[in-house]
Amino acid sequence: MSRGSGLDDIPDARDGLTRKERAVLYCLHQTQAESGGRNVPTIMLYGRVLELVDMSEAEFQAILSRMAGMTRPSSEQEDW
Repeated sequence: MSRGSGLDDIPDARDGLTRKERAVLYCLHQTQAESGGRNVPTIMLYGRVLELVDMSEAEFQAILSRMAGMTRPSSEQEDW
């Protein structure tokens, strides 16, 4: 399967995260560990994520907003 396939956007059955969401969490964890647990600048995190997966700034911001609980996934918004 190629990296650019549409399967990257399907949530994993184990935890419900997509490959891109998992990459963001992984990079955040690694960068925080390298910096002694301090906050990670968003632009630094975005750069590290781009080393693993290809995504736009808007898509990255949407993932961060969802993970921070600032927005709900579109499937949940329809229920309201």
